Amino acid sequence: MPRAGDDSRAALRSAAALALAAAVSLGLARFSYALLLAPMREDLGWSYLTAGAMNTVNAGGYLLGALLAPRWLARFDARTALLAGSIGAALSLAVHGAVSSDTALYLLRFVTGAASAATFVSGGLLSARVAATRPQASGLILGIYYGGTGLGIVVSALLVPPLVALSATQGWRWAWVALGIAAAASTALIAAGTRGLSSAPAHAHGHPPFAWGPFLPGLLAYFMFGLGYIGYMTFVITLLREQQLGTDQIVVFFILLGMGVVASSWLWAGLLQRCRGGEALALLNGLLAVATVLPVFATHPLAVYASGLLFGAVFLSVVASTTALVRHNLPAPLWPGGIAAFTIVFAAGQIIGPSAVGWIADGPGGLSRGLACSALVLAAGAACAWLQKPIAAAPRSIR
Repeated sequence: MPRAGDDSRAALRSAAALALAAAVSLGLARFSYALLLAPMREDLGWSYLTAGAMNTVNAGGYLLGALLAPRWLARFDARTALLAGSIGAALSLAVHGAVSSDTALYLLRFVTGAASAATFVSGGLLSARVAATRPQASGLILGIYYGGTGLGIVVSALLVPPLVALSATQGWRWAWVALGIAAAASTALIAAGTRGLSSAPAHAHGHPPFAWGPFLPGLLAYFMFGLGYIGYMTFVITLLREQQLGTDQIVVFFILLGMGVVASSWLWAGLLQRCRGGEALALLNGLLAVATVLPVFATHPLAVYASGLLFGAVFLSVVASTTALVRHNLPAPLWPGGIAAFTIVFAAGQIIGPSAVGWIADGPGGLSRGLACSALVLAAGAACAWLQKPIAAAPRSIR
């Protein structure tokens, strides 16, 4: 008969394998683009608006994938959906290196976004199932999953800059191929590490409608988070290059950002457990505003490193804070509708943000002004979140 310790170790091994799904879907497929934007822009003659629109299209694909995910998960088991999405992301990443036209790249960014959503949503569902089998370690298991995003960021930082440096015009192509290979290798490890998971299709059930009114301050704050954070993640590396930071310093910056992501779930767990209103969302948005504006006004490497580490340690916890807000303030049957509402407004902000910052950056002030505007949006989001009060009739525990 298996012992409890053996079961715990098996759950942690499964969580570690699933963390690679987060690494593929966000770290490799989305956030690596920040490292590739500058060389692609230089080689292909893009404006900042075009460069930002590439991430806008990626976010649009992600939104479509997230909206379709419930249908996929009702028809297929979650592990199948996860592996299919991860394979799709790996293939589309590699193909980026073989094309040059804006139209083809827009299409690939869209497809990558949709595949990433299938991977991330399915991985999240499987992680929740693993966590449910070990309630005493559920926070750790979910923390490992979301922290996988940071692992993908670190791998991107180690792969992309050396390959870009090989050739001024062709290096970015080899970097995309390398990202695709890394995603394919991760997919193989995910498949091997999740063989024993139960992953029956999720059957759709009707849920009572979610009332948006009581959550309007929080929803607006989360929209502003989506609008503001993605500008930083899209353009900060390009800003640092314009400020004459060397390749080694940029690699250190991106690695620190990734390490912050890995640590973030543990840093803020107590805060998210205690706060029933918008206090956590307000604090985290405010810290992101500071991290975003820091490299605009302080170009010393230590200030830049502090910005990356702080940003990484905060931004995914904003996502977790909205889930906690819903779970603190609504009965369980209303959780899916609440989380879906927050996901929709976040996706809308994430779609608008890159193009908006790119448009601002094409004008006077350049990227510095664009990221300063992102910081102002995040600060406004913090103010909105502070107005979000607990729902009076809500249950007082998320357990």
